[in-house]
Amino acid sequence: MKIPSLFVVAAATAFTTVAAAEVQTAHLTFRPDATSSAYELTVPADGTPVFTNSDAKISLVDAPDYYAEGDCTFDTVESAQTHSTVAADGVTGQIVFEPATAIRSVSCKGSCVPTYGNCFDDRTGQYIGSCCNGLCAANRCRPWNTGKQ
Repeated sequence: MKIPSLFVVAAATAFTTVAAAEVQTAHLTFRPDATSSAYELTVPADGTPVFTNSDAKISLVDAPDYYAEGDCTFDTVESAQTHSTVAADGVTGQIVFEPATAIRSVSCKGSCVPTYGNCFDDRTGQYIGSCCNGLCAANRCRPWNTGKQ
């Protein structure tokens, strides 16, 4: 049985379009010391490095919609330790860089579960994925609750 080549091309295009649409995007805000302005970057979670084009020393990166500490790689000018915290708004996840350092580029790869999405399957108990911003409780990704809302 021969399959028309037009059908094969159309099917391949459809599958490629679906795969491209599934790539998540991290919206990151880079916060330097008080002498410089914060700037934002949109980073596709496909492993492609996005260059900052900035030499400002960054101490905090806001990551409100993506698990950036675990799923992103930051190319820094100087070595820095990182850890996570929650911003003063009680909701936004942040990455702390100690000491502050310039960041050349950032690349992200993977996916995470949005707030109120299932981090574990309700039926099977199977792990689905890390929460983008918050914690997994009762099979769902919940927002941080620091009592400041």
